[in-house]
Order: sequence, then structure tokens, then C-alpha cells
Amino acid sequence: MTAKTDRTARTPGRPAAGRRTVLTGARVVLPDGVAEDGRVTVEGTRIAADVPGEPGTLDLTGHWIVPGFVDLHVHGGGGASFSAGSAEEALKAIATHRAHGTTTMVASTVTGDLDDLARQAAVLAELVEQGDLAGIHFEGPFISRNRCGAHDPALLRDPDPADVRKLVDAARGTARMVTLAPELPGGLDSVRLLADSGVIAAVGHTDAGYEATLEAVDAGATVATHLFNAMPALLHREPGPVAALLEDERVTVELINDGTHLHPAVLELAFARAGADRVAFVTDAMGAAGMGDGVYPLGPLQVRVTDGVARLVEGGSIAGSTLTLDHALRRAVTVDGLPVQDAVRALSATPARLLGIADRVGSIEAGKDADLVVLDAEYRLVGVMRKGDWVVAPEVG
Repeated sequence: MTAKTDRTARTPGRPAAGRRTVLTGARVVLPDGVAEDGRVTVEGTRIAADVPGEPGTLDLTGHWIVPGFVDLHVHGGGGASFSAGSAEEALKAIATHRAHGTTTMVASTVTGDLDDLARQAAVLAELVEQGDLAGIHFEGPFISRNRCGAHDPALLRDPDPADVRKLVDAARGTARMVTLAPELPGGLDSVRLLADSGVIAAVGHTDAGYEATLEAVDAGATVATHLFNAMPALLHREPGPVAALLEDERVTVELINDGTHLHPAVLELAFARAGADRVAFVTDAMGAAGMGDGVYPLGPLQVRVTDGVARLVEGGSIAGSTLTLDHALRRAVTVDGLPVQDAVRALSATPARLLGIADRVGSIEAGKDADLVVLDAEYRLVGVMRKGDWVVAPEVG
């Protein structure tokens, strides 16, 4: 089986409302398990109830069908960045990740001047309103200088609630998440403001200790931004934010499963403590995702990619990833040894629930958007459907 790819970001040509596609023969990952020799029926843009005896349209025997992936945290791809302030660049990044199975994504910015971030938000908000994105994630500038990673330390600032409100307002109701360091002045008040505004407050790029992190969760923080990375390590007498975020049932933890950010044993620890219902695989991808080695911008900084690993040109800190979620899934199953159902849940149902859109995406159920990913027997992507249209059309032969 090979794949024919349509890399346009917008859905090209809606199917007629009455058109039905019946996919047969595959192993289908459903909310309650795996259906062997399963069937998925699509009518128009949605998954439809199956009709017994209805003939199949496409035989996918020997393959898998899983829900389209949902990425909470992605900065760019295909050589383009969401921080560029350009709809054209944003659409290019969207198309790149969509071709790798991410049918729903939240665009992440990087630390910048507040006015620049507000201008970026205005551009991205239009793409949310058009249905190309599921929201905006502001990562920085309200983060710790001690844990800034690939963020320009000269542009960092304390999370004054008035500044946080400025960014949220600039997004015109499309802000979904703000990553901040809650130990900084104004941190807890900003967490409360975000929670009261219906925006996810995420703890990340933080130097907070165990108790300060618990305070942030009590104030309303519900996400750990790329757990383990850009925060104090888990130590036996100083458990730090990692233990606090893993142990609290109110928190969903992001994991970057690219083989660079996390050791498999650490990933196993997170799943053992939090479970697939509280783990969301993310890419944290920058513009080099889907591209080759080279030098790429990340906000105001330059990043060099060597052997697929992104590091700042100045200083050498890891600078996001070049990951796509289809590779995260394949690694989770073939390297980390996760059950397929758990890996799929962390890529789809869990982030969809966190974003409040699980009634539309995140699982294969009648009435939901027909967002599907087809994998071969070795978990390699061979097809992507978004809202009933093939973005990557599988070819059986």
C-alpha cells in the first residue's frame, strides 16, 4: 500500500451529504477496545452508523484505523512557523502535520514582545474561526529565566494578570492554553484568571518546587507542559513539580515521545502513574518538522537541526522537536511497548477531552467528525481522512 498526498491545508471539496464510504477489514481502535475485521462508515463529513450487509467501499484488511490525532502543542512544520504572523505560513504548517495524521491542532507561539504576540494571535484567530485550527496556545513569555529553554530570556516577563489578559483578549475567544511559571510574581493570580476565563493554565518552563506546584493546581492549573522537560528533575528529597503534576488527578501531562526528550523508562513511569487518560502526546514541533536538517527560525531565535534533533544555534539547548504524531504513535507501540489502545488514547481522546471538543473528535463513534488515520501492519501511516475527505488517500494494490 502506498499513499497519495493532498497537502492543501483546507479541506478540498466537501463530499455530498449523502455520499457514503464504507471502510472494511481493518483492525479498528474504538473507545472500548479493538474491533477485529472492523468497519467504519462515513457519510458526508461524519462517521455514520453501520448498516448490516452494506457492501464495503475500500478493503483495508491487514491495516489499522485509528482516530485522527489531536496535538495540543505545536509551533510549526514544513519549514513554516505559527509565530511568523502569516496565514500562509500557518496553513503550510497545518498541511504538514495534517498529512501526518494530526487532524486537529492548537497553534503554539513562542516568547516574544506582547504586541508582536497580539498581532500573531489576530492572524491565528482567523484560522481558528475558519476551522483550520482548534485554538491558540501561548508558551511564554511568562516563564522562568532559569528554565527558559529555547525562549529568548531578554523577552521574558513575570505573569502580570493584566498582561495575561491582554494576550487572551487578543485571541478573540480562541485562546485555549497559556503556559506559565506559577512561582513568579503574579503567577497564581494569573492561573486563577485563566481558569475563570475558560483558558487552560499550564505549568511549564518553571522552577517551582513540589508545594508551589500543588498551589498552582489548587488555583486551577490543569496541564503540565512537556512534563520532565524545562523543569526541576524528580529527586528523592526534592520531588519538585514532576511528582506534584503526576500525582494529581486534575492534571493532564504532555509528553514529547521523539526518543530525544524522554527516555523510554521515564515515559513508562508517566503512564504507570498517570495512565493514558491523563497523558497527551504532543509534538512541540518547530518549523523543521517534515523537513530535513538545516537552520530554521523559532520566534526570534535560530535553530540548527542535525540528525533530526533541533538545538539553538547559540547555546545548544534543545529547541522543540521535529516530531510528527504518526511517528510518536509508532514509537510508543514498537519501542516503548504501549498497548495500541493506550497510545491512541493519548493521541486523540485525552487531548480532545482536555480541549472540550470530545463530542466532535478524538474517537471513532457515530456522529463525530470523520477524522481517521489508516496505518499498515507495522504502524506506518498510509492514509488520513479529515471530515470525510482523504488528505492522504490510501491506495490498495
